[in-house]
Amino acid sequence: MADAHHAGAESGPSQRGVEIGTAIATLLFGAIVVYGSAQVGYGWSSDGPAAGFFPFYVGLIIIGCSLINLYNGTREDPSRLFAEWGQMGQVLKVLVPTTVYCLLVEPLGIYITSFALIAVFMKWLGKYGWPLTLAIAAGVPAAFYVVFEKWFLIPLPKGPVEALLGL
Repeated sequence: MADAHHAGAESGPSQRGVEIGTAIATLLFGAIVVYGSAQVGYGWSSDGPAAGFFPFYVGLIIIGCSLINLYNGTREDPSRLFAEWGQMGQVLKVLVPTTVYCLLVEPLGIYITSFALIAVFMKWLGKYGWPLTLAIAAGVPAAFYVVFEKWFLIPLPKGPVEALLGL
């Protein structure tokens, strides 16, 4: 990793900031798990552990590890760069479409959204031509349909298009 003090080095988020931010996020997640587990009960009853027993203790472990990470994060060199903004942009080019894909699987089904995601990645990031892009984008969901739905009899999330086609 290039030192942020070198001439011409780009800027970006600091290692310290990212470490502290991640530790706080996981600390909050652990607190939510502990709180939710306490709501449903985390004790031991006559028939065994309550519904929140194991999640409660996993949440405590997450909180403990997050506190350790938070402490270690505060000891990081504040000038050390986590990544340059250009590198973060490359990550976002994958993260944003993948997040949209995950959000759309439920309402639109896995086949249409997979077609769109593959086509976007191949055309936008891979710079492939339309014939290959469309062939792969259609072929992969079709293969998933045959393998999972027909051979293994595992239903995958379907949307309105599949309903119209009777799939």
